[in-house]
Amino acid sequence: MHHALFFHGETLHLMPSGALHWPARKTLAVSDLHLGKSERLARRGGTLLPPYETQATLEKLDRDLEHTRAETVICLGDSFDDLAALDGIEETSRLWITRLMAGRDWTWITGNHDPGPIDLGGTHRAELKLQPFTFRHIADPADRAEISGHYHPKASLAGQSKPCFLADASRLIMPAYGVYTGGLRSHHSALTALMAKDALAILTGPRVLAIPMPK
Repeated sequence: MHHALFFHGETLHLMPSGALHWPARKTLAVSDLHLGKSERLARRGGTLLPPYETQATLEKLDRDLEHTRAETVICLGDSFDDLAALDGIEETSRLWITRLMAGRDWTWITGNHDPGPIDLGGTHRAELKLQPFTFRHIADPADRAEISGHYHPKASLAGQSKPCFLADASRLIMPAYGVYTGGLRSHHSALTALMAKDALAILTGPRVLAIPMPK
């Protein structure tokens, strides 16, 4: 199950997991994996999280790559919770990432949590242009045909809050793909200032559902 979004002449599949599949380009995009978050919090003396968040996120990504057969992968920033997180995750997780990357054109877009290259191969960019789209971490209000992340948007329906995509005629903001990442309600001023009045919130989960963006 997915929501088919016709966006600037292309059909994009917004998936229950929070990934974006662009079938015509055999491309999968994910944002804000925040791998190593539990390790980073423990290292800095923060609130402890279950230690399997990296494994749970990689399991999701593995399933989506298997399902879509994507040949190109774009990670839209904050893939790791900080620049030291890669060194702190288990070797099995590092090898898992390497296996997922094998044979694929893989781009790491830099985010505010991981503002520099990581020692995992792939291509590292501030943004990526694949016509007609620009993929970046943080939305640029002046741009169009833009796909970004950063805000971890969430919206509520019938009292239940879920991560969601936000979409209007100019931009698509993706939900956080990583587990235990939290989120920003769609009615927050940072999001209402970016999105048009007729924007949609596409809720993730077992049933992908598009609703008017709650404001």
